[in-house]
Amino acid sequence: MLWPFGSTWRPVRQRRRDTVDLRWLSARTWTRRWYPQGIDVGEWRGRRTLAVSWFRQELSGEHLASRVTLVDLERSRHIDILLAVTDDEGELQPARIHAGGLAWFGDRLFAAATGRGIWEFDLSDIREVRGALAQRLAGAHRRGGRSTALIAVRTRVHPIALRCSYLGRVFDEDGTSLSRVLIGEHRTDESGRIGEFAIPDGADGDFTEVDRFTPGIPRMQGAVRWGPHHFVSQSDRMHPGTLWSGHRETLSPNPVPLPVGCEDLALDLEAGLLWSLGEHPWRRVVRGIPFTRLGIPDGSGSGDGGSSRRT
Repeated sequence: MLWPFGSTWRPVRQRRRDTVDLRWLSARTWTRRWYPQGIDVGEWRGRRTLAVSWFRQELSGEHLASRVTLVDLERSRHIDILLAVTDDEGELQPARIHAGGLAWFGDRLFAAATGRGIWEFDLSDIREVRGALAQRLAGAHRRGGRSTALIAVRTRVHPIALRCSYLGRVFDEDGTSLSRVLIGEHRTDESGRIGEFAIPDGADGDFTEVDRFTPGIPRMQGAVRWGPHHFVSQSDRMHPGTLWSGHRETLSPNPVPLPVGCEDLALDLEAGLLWSLGEHPWRRVVRGIPFTRLGIPDGSGSGDGGSSRRT
């Protein structure tokens, strides 16, 4: 397996209090060029894997590229896959999106492209590129450094009548993954909406909206659903984030804090964890919070989730 762009750097799996923390032992922990955003859990080459999306930007804020880091949850090793698109001339270009949320279904990886719908990438067709092309798809302007990369190419853009700041998976009450996602809007006021959509079975299908609501929560960063139970993350600048949980009509803040600069959410039913992550330099962490801390001791999405029960 190829390990491109410094991927010999490895996150260390740590347990602090009652959470599982992954921290980056490299420039990833402090760089202001790459920012982590989206998260989901899936399987890569037969191993349980965590996917974390990043976007690269100029210090001016211009988006240059995006990537997904796949983290082996048992070995804590990781591999980077750059996200690419094909232009009108058939040339590969970097995917210049915020990648604010991920939803992973087998070989299909969906990424939120704020203001530009949901972009789909094919993980069954990972390609290797070299030299100047590898550097360009990573958004690098200078020559030198590593010159080999793995890429996933966009297969489709799915237009959505929302801002598409983030997206998250949906599970039924018995823990079965449904072919649905929650797609939401990050707004600084309370006008942000969350829609539930059925994903298309094939390459030619469209996302179908089945539900929509406005929680009245400013600065929403991620949302997932388990049965009737919703989880929504809310950022608070340089303070710990807030997890809102419960039925959609009665969402309430959970006493368990989220990381500073919290972003997307992912449900890991096999491990009994809710994953989130923090984006701010020097405070970056990928954190798994046990369901028992969230008031779901029986491993069921029907718990009230707003209680202060902990174990």
